[in-house]
Formats: sequence, C-alpha cells, structure tokens
Amino acid sequence: MWIELTVLSAVMLGLYDVCKKHAVRGNAVLPTLLVSTTACALVTLPFLVLSWVMPDRVTGCWYGVAPMTGRAHLLVAAKSVLVAGSWVLVYFAMKHLPLTVVSPVRASAPVWTFLGAVVVLGERPGIWQTAGVALAVTGFFLLGRSGRREGIHLHRDRWGFFLFGGTLLGAASALYDRTLIHHLGFKPMTLQVWFTIYLVAVVGAVVALTWWPSRRQTTPFVWRWTLPVVGVLLAVADFLYFMALTDPEALIALVSPLRRSGVVVAFSVGGLLYREQNKRRKAMALAIILAGVFLLLKR
Repeated sequence: MWIELTVLSAVMLGLYDVCKKHAVRGNAVLPTLLVSTTACALVTLPFLVLSWVMPDRVTGCWYGVAPMTGRAHLLVAAKSVLVAGSWVLVYFAMKHLPLTVVSPVRASAPVWTFLGAVVVLGERPGIWQTAGVALAVTGFFLLGRSGRREGIHLHRDRWGFFLFGGTLLGAASALYDRTLIHHLGFKPMTLQVWFTIYLVAVVGAVVALTWWPSRRQTTPFVWRWTLPVVGVLLAVADFLYFMALTDPEALIALVSPLRRSGVVVAFSVGGLLYREQNKRRKAMALAIILAGVFLLLKR
C-alpha cells in the first residue's frame, strides 16, 4: 500500500510544482510562500480542533492529533525551520529559472537522500543503487549543457546555487522524516498539523523581518488563485507521504525516488503551459535522471 500512497503523493507534488511556478512568477516570493503555507495549515487545522473537542472519538483514528511533549514540539519545530529554508531557496530559484530546469534538479533530491542514508545512517548501496547515482550525475551534466543554451550556468548562477541548496535541505528533511516517524513514533496527522503550524510561524517571521520593511522597493505582491491551491496540494501530498512512511516495509531510500517521480507531471505540464525552450534536450536529461532514480528501487 505504501507504493500506491507514494505514487499519489508524487502526482500531487507534480501539480504542486506547476501551480507554484504560476504563483511565484513575477511575484514577491516571501509573501507568496507565506500565503501558500497558511493555506496548507488551514487545511489541517480542523483535525487539531476536532482532536481537542472530541479526544476520545479520534484516539487511534488516522485523523487524530495526539498530545505531544515539549521535546516533541521542539523536534517538529526543527523540521519546520529546515523545510522553510529549503522552500525559500527553491521559491527564489523557481522565480528566476525555467521550470524545465528546476524540476529535474529538484528530482535529484532522492539521490542526495540516498547518499545521506549511506553516510549518516550507515546503509550500504548495492550495484544497482551505485549505477543509479552515476546515471543521475550524468543527467545533471546534460541538463547543465541544455541550460547554457538559454544563458543559464547552474554552477555559476546565483539562482542555481539557491536551487541546489534548497534541494539538499529537502533531502535532509526526508532523512529527518524517517527518524521522526520510524524511530520516534510520530503519527502522520500529528506531525503534519504541528509541522504546518510551525512552518507558518517561521515563514511569517522571515517575511516580517526581511520583506515587509522593504516591500515598497522590491517586487510587489499580487494575489493569484494558485496561491491557496499550492497549499492544498501540498497538504494532500505530504499526508499521503507521511502515511506511506508509517508502513513497516517502507524505506526512505525507496519512497523518496518514487515521490520525486512527480517531476514528470511538472516537466510535461509546465513545459507546455510556460512555453519553455530546449524541451527536447531537457527531456533527455530528465529521462536519464529518472532512470537513475528508479535504479535506486532495485535490490
């Protein structure tokens, strides 16, 4: 069942990337992120209220939000800080780079998650996994060559560094998710509700301290219908992902590549909607990256 849940999460993530590109294009990044994050929190908030009002009826249910200790709150807040850092970097990169460049690089997150599992968690890759990493690196090289045709040099471009930095933080978050759910016993809805609440607080603080004082000298904020849609899609994608991780047979080294396969949706739909250049060359690089990602699924 964890495979089906992960695939559904991947589809939601692909649509999420497409809507996110529309929301942030020519728009102020930080308030856009805050509105979307708030919408995500509002989707999950009723479950918290229900758990407070009728604790006996929701105990043991998938939608129940269990009470947490102060230490548990700190652990979830730390995840929110990690994800907020990743999102801020990726949102800025997405604003300035084509989606057909952003999506394949974001699809590399499972590779870094896999490498992190080897270095940090002591896992040992097999021959298929090693081949997968090699293929993914080849795909990034080809993607960089495609980007240079549009004047984009990821290894020298500031937004390229933002994109890679946000992707690495996202990979670290996946490893942290495994620890929270598998080793510390967090329930999916409990983790998601408090994670989104703390995420709103962290992003709100960033907006208040950085964007708000200089808002008249920067890109103005414009309301778009995709702003709340981004939050709703993220809430659904994250919940399916957390539910998949609760399966005892689910491994983060496998869940992460499957979840990132939603890049196919983002690449296909985004490339058509935004009429981006060199789609054929980027598609070849994307195919190689995805081949590397799915080799990680072989045992």
